[in-house]
Amino acid sequence: MSLLKNPDFRLFWGAQTVSMVGTNMTRVAIPLLAAGTLAATPFQMGLLQAAQTIAFLLVGLPAGVYVDRSRRRPILIVCDLLRAALMAAIVLGFAFDLVTFAGLLAVTLLVGLATAFFEIAYQSYIPVVVGRENLVEGNARLESTNAVSRLAGPTLGGGLVQLAGAVATVSVQAATHVVSAVLLSRIRTPEAVPERGERRHIRAEISEGLRFVLRDPVFRAITGSAATYNFFYAVSLPLVMLLLVDEMGLSGTAVGLLMAVSGVGGVLGASFAGRLARRFGQVRAMWVSYLLTVPTALLIPFAGSGWTVALFAGPWFAMSFGIVVYNVGQVSIRQQLCPPELLGRMNASVRFLVWGILPLGSITGGALGEWLGIRGALLIGGAGMSAGVLWLVLSRLRPLRDLPAPPADSPSQDDAPARA
Repeated sequence: MSLLKNPDFRLFWGAQTVSMVGTNMTRVAIPLLAAGTLAATPFQMGLLQAAQTIAFLLVGLPAGVYVDRSRRRPILIVCDLLRAALMAAIVLGFAFDLVTFAGLLAVTLLVGLATAFFEIAYQSYIPVVVGRENLVEGNARLESTNAVSRLAGPTLGGGLVQLAGAVATVSVQAATHVVSAVLLSRIRTPEAVPERGERRHIRAEISEGLRFVLRDPVFRAITGSAATYNFFYAVSLPLVMLLLVDEMGLSGTAVGLLMAVSGVGGVLGASFAGRLARRFGQVRAMWVSYLLTVPTALLIPFAGSGWTVALFAGPWFAMSFGIVVYNVGQVSIRQQLCPPELLGRMNASVRFLVWGILPLGSITGGALGEWLGIRGALLIGGAGMSAGVLWLVLSRLRPLRDLPAPPADSPSQDDAPARA
């Protein structure tokens, strides 16, 4: 049965859609505010980018233990409401003319803490809603929403900042998190309360999740490639905004439209992910899509005015297409191969390694931008992102065609231990 006929999946999908659109609006609006209104330097832009993800270093691993001990839907709802309240605080700051770079940085950090818990619970909750037999379809549909949000969010964010100001833009994000919380509260798929049993020390539970990810060769290759890509993507991202605004002299609307090109690529990538998996195999489609698209990032530093704008738009499109196909494959592998009782800690460990490295990349990118200039730092970022595929092509994944089958004695979704 198609997941579109599952009312709880539709609610979950709808919650993700509105929340991600709002998030992607402010990912353009807040950097534009920092670069334009607050005249942020490249290093400050790196700090602002780092603040969005450093929470995965600070609380990512303990959050995984908490997620495995708890029902996951309430965690998602509380995190959405917290993010809505923090966005409302920014709106009040604008209203009373109290916004400073330090204040913006502090609120961004707090939003990142709520996002860390949300993201870990989110990926652990998907199998509860769709069942393990529908993971590829569910992840493909959710990735398509991520892609649409990357298309609509930056366009709306850039346009609203220019037309109505940052207050309106941030207000919309606050509203989207409230809508997401309401939709999540209406999901009725039963979620068993985790058995309390004998609770081990939190360090022992954290170590179990980390050992699982780092010792399994498939998880190690996937995590290594994603961490390498993310580090150098974080090097590049704060500099991309400065390239478009300072080097190319584009308006907020033009920046939003160019950033939204990634959304078009992502929508197409999500649409083709299932077909590519059936035609070439899920595993093969995953690493080949990375290999053929991400190296186009090496063209971005040469973008400028006139036709050379295509040297930004083309790679930005291609990278998004390839990474969405890659993400559908790697997330489905992780969810299918991981024992249910380890899902939260596995996701937390992966996020700790893959997202926790983002603030280091952002700060490195800011420093490289000051030292080498924006274009030189972007060239290093493109080379590093391209190198991430080596983890996959040099691993045991390369000769495989399809997803490895779960062990014969692996518990089914219905027989699985309680999951949040």
